[in-house]
Amino acid sequence: MTDQSSLLLRKQLAELNKNPVEGFSAGLIDDDDIYQWEVVVIGPPDTLFEGGFFKANLTFPQDYPLRPPKMKFITEIWHPNVAKNGDVCISILHEPGEDKFGYEKPEERWLPIHTVETIMISVISMLADPNSDSPANVDAAKEWREDPNGEFKRKVARCVRKSQEMAFD
Repeated sequence: MTDQSSLLLRKQLAELNKNPVEGFSAGLIDDDDIYQWEVVVIGPPDTLFEGGFFKANLTFPQDYPLRPPKMKFITEIWHPNVAKNGDVCISILHEPGEDKFGYEKPEERWLPIHTVETIMISVISMLADPNSDSPANVDAAKEWREDPNGEFKRKVARCVRKSQEMAFD
């Protein structure tokens, strides 16, 4: 499986390099490891995250695409669906099959047809439209629900500023 997954990942990386997708950039952390990617998510226009440059790592399992990668923001980000340690919590990155908690339908979870592009488009969409019903960061979800233009907005603005300062380090 390793040969097939590394071939698939190389193909996806080549495609993204040839035809970049608006809203993010992607590359390898180490040219010798196709399973470790660094992505930069550009804060979507007309959202609180606009203007931000949020670095994250995508770590692919050896049996990709049968199982999803893990995504972790390295740049600080305040969002209901991003844990305080940076782990991204969205349906398409959850293991395939039935949700033991009954929140997600199997078709909302990981499917082998997903690519780096579809993952990143989902993450960009998540930034624009947080799901506070099953949060990874309960404090951010509470602020988002109760006062999106108050404390939540201030914390996001601080993260955007920090991401801009760090973008060129």
